[in-house]
Amino acid sequence: MADTQNPNSESKPNKMKISKERLKDVLFAFSPLAALAVIVIFIAYKFIDPAPPKHVKITAGDPDGNYFAAAKEYQEIIKKDGIELEVEPSKGAWDNLHRLEDANSGFQIGFVQDGLGDRKKLPDVSSLGSLFYEPIWIFYRASGKTEFTRLSHLLGKRIAVGEKGGETHSMAKKLLTGYGVDEKNSQWQELNDEDSVKALRAGTVDAAFFIAAAESKLVGDLIRDPEIHLMSLDQAEAITRQFPYLHHLVLPHGTMDLAKNIPAKDVDLVGATATLVVRNSIHPALVYLFMKAASHVHRRAGIFEGRGEFPIDKDYSFPVNTGAKDYFKQGAPFWIRYLPFWLAVLIERFIFLILPASVLVLPIIRLIPRFLNWRIRSWIHDGYSDLKHLEDQITADTGSKYIQENIHRLDVIERRVNQMNFPVDVFDDVYVLREHIHFVRERLNRLAKSG
Repeated sequence: MADTQNPNSESKPNKMKISKERLKDVLFAFSPLAALAVIVIFIAYKFIDPAPPKHVKITAGDPDGNYFAAAKEYQEIIKKDGIELEVEPSKGAWDNLHRLEDANSGFQIGFVQDGLGDRKKLPDVSSLGSLFYEPIWIFYRASGKTEFTRLSHLLGKRIAVGEKGGETHSMAKKLLTGYGVDEKNSQWQELNDEDSVKALRAGTVDAAFFIAAAESKLVGDLIRDPEIHLMSLDQAEAITRQFPYLHHLVLPHGTMDLAKNIPAKDVDLVGATATLVVRNSIHPALVYLFMKAASHVHRRAGIFEGRGEFPIDKDYSFPVNTGAKDYFKQGAPFWIRYLPFWLAVLIERFIFLILPASVLVLPIIRLIPRFLNWRIRSWIHDGYSDLKHLEDQITADTGSKYIQENIHRLDVIERRVNQMNFPVDVFDDVYVLREHIHFVRERLNRLAKSG
């Protein structure tokens, strides 16, 4: 049986019901935005790096070596950006690689020699580029005018190949075996640099391998010793074809001493490059910071390096880090170059978070007015549906009792329409609905009078 309560008693509940319905529709319209916000926050938490750490550890090599000296310069440069760089000495490039291989070592960055390591065995390590050349010096003793120009000349000789486990030992072994010189047909002695120099001067070894800077005291002293000769490799270019991580270097005559013309003629050498490598988990902002520092430190000219030649992506052993690739192509982003580091990081995180989200949010925002308009028109259509249902009842219910109940239902429909706040662009439809309500009311009134 139809509801016959006092019409006035239904006015307030209907108004509340309509308000709740509209609130529900608005919330439903904005729910995609809310869901998207949650998704974006989740992605940001999971995949977008947080602010970079304020403390970073670098594994740097011998305190008297080039690696350590470069690291100390980095330390002063990035200190200006509020990052503390802890420089830790090590036994050399191999030790640095082992530290970076261990995710729990605390080291994020270090120096290695190109040609050492294996990208397949160290998938979590990438390169920030090569920094300077590390020439391989082969000094030998020879009687008379005997001159060694190929490593095959060392067959059967006593050779100091560097301390076992070091980069000199690794390079010497690769080069010698490439010429068929091994421990079976020659006498290899695994000595450190200091002992190798002593043995060479004492004549207990015939040749010795060293990896050192041209400016080092070791090289300077040996190249001036009249009893010791520096091997000039006549197949230096061919060697670089067999060992792609090596480079053909030329030491011009007179470079070490112009007045005494030392060396007396050009010397052909080969050498690897010193490379700055990082764990792939390093914060991207730190990559730009270290690239900026490396560009400042290593752009200087050297005996083998041209001004501005380094850093460069000459690395062979490890893939170049994504951030380093971008730096080599277009330099650091504008905000890294000209803004304080903390502000640059904030802007970069904003760009990576907000711009992708905007691409998703803007289309949804444009759809919201359409959705709300559709909902508003659906309310008008609901009014027509109720009105049609009422007309069907009027035809079926002809008794005076039913006429009064239908009048009451019509009052409810009319009240609901009058209490709704419609936008201006649908007023035409609202007024047409009200006219139709009035038409049905007149019909009911005529039935009531005739009954």
